[in-house]
Amino acid sequence: MDPEAFLDLANQVIKLKMFPYFDIAHSVLCALHVREDLGPGAQAFSRKHPISCWLSTMLVVFAGGMLCNGLIGEPILAPLKNTPQVIVATVVWYVIFYTPFDIGYKVAKFLPVKILFSAMKEIYRCKKVYDGVTHAGKLYPNAYLIMILIGTLKGNGAGFTKLFERLIRGVWTPTAMEFMQPSFPTKACLVASIIFVLDKKTDLISAPHALVYFGIVIFFIYFKLSSILLGIHDPFVPFENLICQIFFGGLMDRFTKLFGRGQVKDEKADAKKNN
Repeated sequence: MDPEAFLDLANQVIKLKMFPYFDIAHSVLCALHVREDLGPGAQAFSRKHPISCWLSTMLVVFAGGMLCNGLIGEPILAPLKNTPQVIVATVVWYVIFYTPFDIGYKVAKFLPVKILFSAMKEIYRCKKVYDGVTHAGKLYPNAYLIMILIGTLKGNGAGFTKLFERLIRGVWTPTAMEFMQPSFPTKACLVASIIFVLDKKTDLISAPHALVYFGIVIFFIYFKLSSILLGIHDPFVPFENLICQIFFGGLMDRFTKLFGRGQVKDEKADAKKNN
């Protein structure tokens, strides 16, 4: 592709309006997440506890904005002031849980539809990460860590509110902490936030901003579709294992065990000689 045409395409991606189509895709996948997390009893639960079901779905849909607002001292419920977005999320929730013959859920689970919505959500996610980094940068211009943190939480807030979201549905899972077992979306948002901070605040990245943004969008979409179609859920795992082995005690623990065993053997040999 011609470089100028590629740059024009990148600029068009940046200018995409998220409402309503990308918000619909985001809401559909969030509602699917809640329904699948409920398991086989999802339909019965939605009939018996509709308010709890709706609240947990809204929390997943608006988790990033609510969580970030709480951390930077802004009203936590501010994301809910956008009435059209709340209406869209509510309609999607109703379609996924309450349509006759479960048509809404079956259509959303249909593979081509799910692939389309997943690609759209990754574009939406990239926009959220960028908005989070930009907003935090305005409040704390030199606080790189805060920018990275807000960008990460904005991009995958639902992962960090999972404990409370399940608690709304009467399920207590204290081990469901994103900090203990971060998912791939969280890691991807962390990497994207770091790149956006480097792009905005340093001269380390010389490429045009549009290309940086478009590259992150492609990165998000590629690995999301790889997860759906190829079962590649976390490409960061090999690098994490290598880093942990080198820097976080893996090699040192092995050396300690190795030399510790040798020392024990020498002590046993000396004890036998003395006897």
